[in-house]
Amino acid sequence: MIYHAPLKDMLFVLNELAELPAVCTLPGYEECSVELTEAILDEAAKFAENVLAPTNRAGDAGSRLVDGEVKTPDAFKAAWREYVDAGWIGLRAPAEFGGQGLPALVALATEEMWCSANLAFSLAPMLTLGTVEAFAQHASDELKNIYLPKLASGEWTGTMNLTEPQAGSDLAQVRTRAVPQPDGSYKITGQKIFITWGDHDLTDNIVHLVLARLPDAPEGVKGISLFVVPKFLVNDDGSVGARNDVRCVSLEHKMGIHGSPTAVMSYGDNGGAAGYLVGEANKGLSYMFTMMNHARLGVGVEGLALSERAYQKAVEYARDRVQSRDIAGADATPVAIIQHPDVRRMLLTMRAQIEAQRALTCVAATALDRASRHPNPEEKARNQALVNFLIPIVKGWNTEAANDITSLALQVHGGMGYIEETGVAQYYRDARITAIYEGTTGIQALDLIGRKTAADGGRVARYLIGEVRRTAEALSADAQMQPLADELLRNARLAEACVAYIVDEFARDARRPAAGSVAYLKFFGLLLGGWQMGRAALIAKESLAEDGADAAFLNAKRATAVFFGAHLLPQAAAYAETVLKGADSVLAFDEAAF
Repeated sequence: MIYHAPLKDMLFVLNELAELPAVCTLPGYEECSVELTEAILDEAAKFAENVLAPTNRAGDAGSRLVDGEVKTPDAFKAAWREYVDAGWIGLRAPAEFGGQGLPALVALATEEMWCSANLAFSLAPMLTLGTVEAFAQHASDELKNIYLPKLASGEWTGTMNLTEPQAGSDLAQVRTRAVPQPDGSYKITGQKIFITWGDHDLTDNIVHLVLARLPDAPEGVKGISLFVVPKFLVNDDGSVGARNDVRCVSLEHKMGIHGSPTAVMSYGDNGGAAGYLVGEANKGLSYMFTMMNHARLGVGVEGLALSERAYQKAVEYARDRVQSRDIAGADATPVAIIQHPDVRRMLLTMRAQIEAQRALTCVAATALDRASRHPNPEEKARNQALVNFLIPIVKGWNTEAANDITSLALQVHGGMGYIEETGVAQYYRDARITAIYEGTTGIQALDLIGRKTAADGGRVARYLIGEVRRTAEALSADAQMQPLADELLRNARLAEACVAYIVDEFARDARRPAAGSVAYLKFFGLLLGGWQMGRAALIAKESLAEDGADAAFLNAKRATAVFFGAHLLPQAAAYAETVLKGADSVLAFDEAAF
């Protein structure tokens, strides 16, 4: 169960592809620097490897509901205290409320380590960070002053309460009620399901952000408001007071992430839980999307992180496992399975996607920072549009690939991978949820074709296709990279056709592009991942000429890009064909025949 943070690749991506030095010049980030980031990541790696990673297997035993209270694995309690004492939870939180105010790009790199080391544990700080973002942008000063310092410090944690038994992802069906009270508070009644870290014993209080309807609210999503409902009421001096009328009534029995308690939360069983309106009435869904965007990017990081952990486990096993002779050799002596071509193919398939996803995810984080802090309004808007387009791809592609990559890691282990004792099966089980929560891949794909492609006439998509072309043209001057350049150019042409099809057909009959929307998302994942691999290959070549260059690392970076172009990027064309030609076969099938 050993984990080694991939610091060298992380720093290469941050500095060379995600433009960390430029991010550190944005207003409010001036105290950040490349040197400070390296020091932070070095310490984060030690914490992830030595404190969090050893708790991962113990956490798989799960949390328990005992006499109405959730008991987390014993190993989590000491780890949480160390995590909070070290200040890790507040890296991205606003400095004025006790956080460190670092760029999302820097915090994201540490978050990858937490997720690799122990995904179940990492979900608590991830959701707390989302709660911080929602408060910082939408809550009143009074609510900010009460809750943000405690959340930013990790003394309290935060949750998102959206889903209800009858609603699922269709939030228009939310029934939880909020009734105004004379003192300005609201009585909240209703039930929420699938609430990650909805109850636990790590902190003194839990701050729930709850979607609910006022008595006079309009129907549908326009009638949803956002409320903060603490587990314990907060006294005037900021201390924890009486228990609020909110309870965890059961925990879900899940396929994976057992250490993360997924709660069914009941509000108002004894008259109504006290809640407090965040922002304006009936604007709760738009406020919650502040939290959702960060959460979706965070879930993309989870997929990447689990893939990295599974890859490391597979490489370790492939080096140690001796079985069968070299297929090309006359010697019958068994060799380590890493020498077998198909095992090497599996390992490279994992490695190449991980590198591409890390790069694309960090590029999205840079756009997020620029959208937040850039002094030029036009640049802020341009980067926000870029973030909006990339988030469903990062969330959807990273997590769908995590299902494949963790499965490959199990495959490398052969029969031993299917045995829980080896540990690799846990990554496979844990990964499966990432493509489901915070919006399934289908929901991400519909968002990508509708709000992110058709709504702007394909403008952002075509901008990115132009960037792919520029990189491909630069690669064409590099003989080793010519095959990758050719694949990028071929798929850039297909991308133009797909975008035109989405824009045209969405206006006529949205069902047709919807039928190929997941293929469209995966197509863009591979295309933009190939773009990042091409950029990395170009930079690696330049760096090889520098004194003291790490030739082994840089040559491996280029070799991985070659593999991506030969084995992974060609798959994109098949997805494009599905987008362009696959609608009829989906829509024409007789429903009664299923």
